[in-house]
Amino acid sequence: MTQAVLPFMREQKYGRIVNIGSVLGFLPAPYQGIYAASKHALEGYSESLDHEVRQFGIRVSVIEPGFMRTNISQNGRLAGQSLAAYASQRNGVLDVLRENIAKGEDPARVASVVLEALASRSPKLRYPAGQQAKLLSFLKRLAPRKLMDRGVRKQFGLLGESAAIRT
Repeated sequence: MTQAVLPFMREQKYGRIVNIGSVLGFLPAPYQGIYAASKHALEGYSESLDHEVRQFGIRVSVIEPGFMRTNISQNGRLAGQSLAAYASQRNGVLDVLRENIAKGEDPARVASVVLEALASRSPKLRYPAGQQAKLLSFLKRLAPRKLMDRGVRKQFGLLGESAAIRT
């Protein structure tokens, strides 16, 4: 899509590209590696592209939603071959994910943030969407890594697990 619209945007010397990322793009969750990697890649791509196209009056933004009430868990894919050694913990994390999605914010919040990014005279690169996303974005920037790690592990019920390697 970006390749299709960029020639027109360059010609008119103006444009906005808004990509939909996720909180998992900057704060990955356990057993969500493939999804988190794709969203992390989108963050990097968007930031790089913003540097490249700004000379043409084009700006790129990434919307970073937290948990939204959607059917994403019904459409999600798991690894083709899951390992039994991880089954109990993985199933627990997937249950927590489903619960958080069910209790998530109204996805219309994402649409309003997209409109905010499009209408801004000075668009930002990143727009957290929702209260949880705003808090996590703030904490990711300021909190020590160890505290964030503990918070993620607590959120997904992994604190009671022993760790072979401590960081």
